[in-house]
Amino acid sequence: MSAISLPAPWADLPFFQDQWPALEARLSAEQKPWLPGPSRVFAALALPPERVRVVILGQDPYPNAHHAMGLAFSVPPGTHPLPRSLANIFRELHDDLGVARLSGDLTPWVDQGVLLLNTVLTLPEGESFGHKSWGWQELARQVLARVAEKPTAFVLWGKPAQAFAAPLVVGGDHLIVTSAHPSPLSASRGFFGSRPFSQVNHWLTARGSPPIDWAA
Repeated sequence: MSAISLPAPWADLPFFQDQWPALEARLSAEQKPWLPGPSRVFAALALPPERVRVVILGQDPYPNAHHAMGLAFSVPPGTHPLPRSLANIFRELHDDLGVARLSGDLTPWVDQGVLLLNTVLTLPEGESFGHKSWGWQELARQVLARVAEKPTAFVLWGKPAQAFAAPLVVGGDHLIVTSAHPSPLSASRGFFGSRPFSQVNHWLTARGSPPIDWAA
């Protein structure tokens, strides 16, 4: 396995001293191909904590090697068709703000301060939640706690994301946007019509911060 470079802006988190050595060794010994691969494990954490304005919390990477890129919900440029959850996200974005996105690569959102964080950062190819018990959640907890030290917008789709973040996103002048998950099983039960993108932008502009250009 290629060496995995730690995300420098977050490397002082206790996780990297306490849990990461054992988890890295476990990844090195993994017999199955795993995603998103060594170079993309910490892709979401390339965004420094001081630049995070919005957090969109996911669960774990896409189990398809053509989709997983280390950013929650995002897929590489040129991916068609889009994963169904992402297609539903784009449908709601269009209904909310009239934005018609064609590319599933959400890197331009990251460049504007949107942290696309999964609570579990790896999985065996083809096996959703396959590394759920490996201890990644502790890193996600520490990242959310760090981000919550300043006012931030948190977009939490689905009960697992909401339950995970609730103990960590306390106090402070945060925006917390909750709804059903955009998956095909639940999108019609409260995700469609929730208008998360306009909510975030209204909150940002009210604070004197530029809105996110969701069309970028």
